[in-house]
Amino acid sequence: MSAHYKPRHFIDLDAFDTQTLNIILHTALRLKKYRSWRKDLHGKTLAMIFEKPSTRTRVSFEVAMKELGGETVVLSGKEMQLGHGESLGDTARVLSRFVQGLMIRTFEQSNLTEMAAHASIPVINGLTNFSHPCQVMADLMTALEKFKKLKGLEVAWCGDGNNNVLTSWMHAAGIFDFSIRIAAPASLAPDKETLKKAQAKANITTSDNLQTALKNADIVLTDTWVSMHDTNADERRKLLQPYQIDTAQMALAKSSAIFMHCLPAHRGEEVTDAVMDGAQSAVWDEAENRLHVQKAILLWCFRKI
Repeated sequence: MSAHYKPRHFIDLDAFDTQTLNIILHTALRLKKYRSWRKDLHGKTLAMIFEKPSTRTRVSFEVAMKELGGETVVLSGKEMQLGHGESLGDTARVLSRFVQGLMIRTFEQSNLTEMAAHASIPVINGLTNFSHPCQVMADLMTALEKFKKLKGLEVAWCGDGNNNVLTSWMHAAGIFDFSIRIAAPASLAPDKETLKKAQAKANITTSDNLQTALKNADIVLTDTWVSMHDTNADERRKLLQPYQIDTAQMALAKSSAIFMHCLPAHRGEEVTDAVMDGAQSAVWDEAENRLHVQKAILLWCFRKI
């Protein structure tokens, strides 16, 4: 391998320009439309490391690689003892000799960036506590299917403002020129530094008023109130109850608005059944689009587009 070769990592959306992300998104749209199983990744193996358990991320990446002609190796954090006994950098160096790509789903963003710094193969962010760019690329693809554009859209984020999916949405707002109104309790407002950086590039506002955020929104977004690492479940549910999305709240958005949720959803908490299963829900298209957009991300990482 050339000493000048630099692997194409997919770490965070704010590292990309509009053109590159548009190439990935429109490749995903074509892959979905034509259902073509390009075998461009024949002979390639993707190692997938899961410190956090997963359903959608694991299945979508595994199917994506296999439909593109490649293979996968799945490793859990327990199997690997990631960062214990062997440095993350050394693990990345070793894996780079065995496989051609690495997807990691981990807790700390620093784990991801350290491995990417020492890997000579592409590293993909499958999720960290900080961000979830693959999910948001699927969300953006879903929005493109519905609205045919991203520029100028009005997005309402409802609930926990200190959220990895929201971080990637804020990154995307600056790249694609749409606005985000965040409704969150003051104690669950977005990280100040992350918000400040995003606001320098995009129209992003925050308040504790759900109705203000929802008014005339094109896209209504929420996420679970209690994640696997949260220890104060009852307190969080009580704090976030006023931010539940039901049919009355959805009616504040535009009649053409769509509801999205990255899943898994806790029905009856952050969203009601009537919204999840209603005519405005784009949740199932959004879930399917993880497969198509991750195919496109893989093709980009492996320099096939």
